[in-house]
Amino acid sequence: MAKKETEEVKKKAPEETPQEAVEETPKEQAPEEPELPQADPWEEKYNSEHDARLRLAAEYDNFRKRTTKEKEQSYGNGKADAVTKMLPVYDNLERALSTPTSDEAYRKGVEMTMTQFLEALRALGVTPIEAVGQKFDPNEHNAVMHIEDESLGKNVVAQVFQSGYRRGDRILRHAMVQQAN
Repeated sequence: MAKKETEEVKKKAPEETPQEAVEETPKEQAPEEPELPQADPWEEKYNSEHDARLRLAAEYDNFRKRTTKEKEQSYGNGKADAVTKMLPVYDNLERALSTPTSDEAYRKGVEMTMTQFLEALRALGVTPIEAVGQKFDPNEHNAVMHIEDESLGKNVVAQVFQSGYRRGDRILRHAMVQQAN
């Protein structure tokens, strides 16, 4: 039975086609490949170690610069957060000054406290945002009311309900305003 299977496989095999003769060029005429200079294993190791150390030095320099920048920003952010938490105290002092009182000593004490508080804010680099009569800017102002008034121009701040403050380029609190037209 094995003979019959092998004979059938031989019959099914495709016929072999004669192959064309391929011309071989003699070894003398073949272009010779230039020999690559043998790399010294010590030199390769030195170069790889040198590159690794340069990369490590660059990473350390970037780390140092990044941490210095983060340190400066965290100090500024801490100042801004502290001032933001003290702004309600300023608002209450402002309300106390606007309330009529018959006690002049009390009024003078609140005025002195308010003056000292404003000086402390200025020393920290905090400035109020100008609002009344200014053109409405959504980056600085928070419009909570709208009024139609022909005496004011379009998109002009008519009234300030709560003062806004900035420290440098950072807005600590937007001014709460009434926008006209």
